[in-house]
Amino acid sequence: MSNRAESAERPAQLAFRLPIRPAMGRDDFLVAPSNQAAVNAIDRWPHWRSRVLVLVGPEGSGKSHLARVWQATAKAALIPSPELSQEAVPLLVASGAVILEDAPFQMDEHALFHLINLTKEQRGHLLITARDYPAQWDIRLPDLATRLRAAELAELAAPDDALLRAVLVKLFDDRQLRVGVDLLEYMITRMERSGAAARLLVERLDRASLERKAPVTRALIREIIAMSEPESQHRT
Repeated sequence: MSNRAESAERPAQLAFRLPIRPAMGRDDFLVAPSNQAAVNAIDRWPHWRSRVLVLVGPEGSGKSHLARVWQATAKAALIPSPELSQEAVPLLVASGAVILEDAPFQMDEHALFHLINLTKEQRGHLLITARDYPAQWDIRLPDLATRLRAAELAELAAPDDALLRAVLVKLFDDRQLRVGVDLLEYMITRMERSGAAARLLVERLDRASLERKAPVTRALIREIIAMSEPESQHRT
């Protein structure tokens, strides 16, 4: 491990530095054009116009991470969508701020309707994370659909090149792996564009590098990416 840590200086660390926002007391949330609008919306708290903000983005875009940034700031209670019940609502709202994660998965519509109403009555705040906009949810309760239409919306786009570079640099740095700019560029033009995919790719590269006692190369990157996607989808 030490010979990897003693490699040449990290050119990408300086070349692709992005603003850093502490989250959960130990992680970093990297701010880039693809998530700047959502970060701005979170930063507007407690001045959300409807007291309800729906944070929308694909898997791996950083919804849960950004929600936990807000959780730390607002001292919010957090509950996964399937666990929300009408009985739980008063205690959640008593905290003054609530996060409902992964809506509308197995969601009790009456419970969410009650949560939104009581949040507004108690002048609290509610952050809902979801992969799709509420207009795309299969909502059966008309009054809930009306409440969701009034909510403020913020979108996290799939990571752009700048964010993917920064995420990869941080992940490699955490594992004391030094990877040059040329290899970073090679990865971001071929990998799935999500934070989750970046974490998995770096984990597999690190494991393969250790097992083979060999550095990360284009050939190794190509091999590891091919483990997750059909070979025909990759450029050589």
